[in-house]
Amino acid sequence: MSQNESQAAASLTRTAWLRDQVCEELRDRIITGRLAPGDRLVERDLAEEFSVSRVPVREAIRILIAEGFLTAASPRRIVVKGYDRKDVENLFDLREALEVLAVRRAAERADKAGLAALERLLENARRATLSGKPERISRANAAFHHQIMELADNELLASTVEPLEGRLRWLFQQVDEPGTLWEEHDALYRAIASRDVDASAEASLSHVRHYREVALRMLFEE
Repeated sequence: MSQNESQAAASLTRTAWLRDQVCEELRDRIITGRLAPGDRLVERDLAEEFSVSRVPVREAIRILIAEGFLTAASPRRIVVKGYDRKDVENLFDLREALEVLAVRRAAERADKAGLAALERLLENARRATLSGKPERISRANAAFHHQIMELADNELLASTVEPLEGRLRWLFQQVDEPGTLWEEHDALYRAIASRDVDASAEASLSHVRHYREVALRMLFEE
């Protein structure tokens, strides 16, 4: 590889890294509510804030549009997308189908090391719950569910879920009973660890449906 080619490759790598950093920060602001539905994102302002060119900002915005966090209100106006009841119902429909499958496969395929990792994440979620900090709780519970997906050992399933992970983490913010959420995760872990596939699937289905009720109540009834 020539020097020019090496420099070009390094530039592309740095741009991708900057894009990912900007994307992660903006996604986190949306999930935690620091950016609210309808808030406008301006490339120029963001580039100045993050001390980067507009290219990584533009690419980050494209990713977040694809993930469903942003929407183009007009060709030159990008805003944080709001979710109506149907959007949330649709997201839970997908979560129900994909997570129950993941849990079934995790109960079948998880090894001792994987189960130990899941148990550690469950303990992290317990500590986060005791802290009472919503952002910490959502991160810990999202990590627990991500590990279940890892234990399922299904690359196609994981690639299908990956674009949804940010929105699923957003859902973890919409809960007013974190103690009950942790108890359901504890029951889910125990079912997976017991290798009881049917009990694991039942626990997962019950968990998702209960959480659907909680999220819908918090978002649209209160």
